[in-house]
Amino acid sequence: MKSIEKITPSKAQWYAIHTKYKCEKYVVNALISKNVRAYTPVLSVTKEYTRKLVTREIPLINCYSFVHVSPDQFIKVLQTEYVFSFLKVGKELSTVKQEEIDLLKRITGEYNDIQVEEIEYAEGMEVEIVSGNLTGVRGILVEKQSKHNFLVELRSLSYQLKINVDPNHLRVIRRVAVAI
Repeated sequence: MKSIEKITPSKAQWYAIHTKYKCEKYVVNALISKNVRAYTPVLSVTKEYTRKLVTREIPLINCYSFVHVSPDQFIKVLQTEYVFSFLKVGKELSTVKQEEIDLLKRITGEYNDIQVEEIEYAEGMEVEIVSGNLTGVRGILVEKQSKHNFLVELRSLSYQLKINVDPNHLRVIRRVAVAI
């Protein structure tokens, strides 16, 4: 579900912005230089080439960054190079909850292991991660791709995020009916 709220002039909220492909980090730096609070979740990826290892930071979600702004800063954001628009649902701007931003920050951080009892998980279950940096994260288990690979849907972003989580680190919150 998208989180849509009535906007008050002085209330700053998180919003998703659509950016040019491969310009997410550039946009965040440009916004920060304009004194706008901006964030794009990045992952460090190391590739091995013939003679060297190369580590790069790549965006977790292509073509999207996040800004924490009040309505009087919308123009400043939209006038930034490579920013196309704010994410909308219908005609209303879609806000992103602080919990979702915290989740994205934890996903790109470290992950600690812990042993918990083994349970069989099925598609449609609402699950919560009970260990490591993602502790407390909830979502709908959309697909169990392998023993350690789950596709979990984040509700307020309406974005499916593939995360590798050991099933021993999950807890079932409740079953959710999946529409076919």
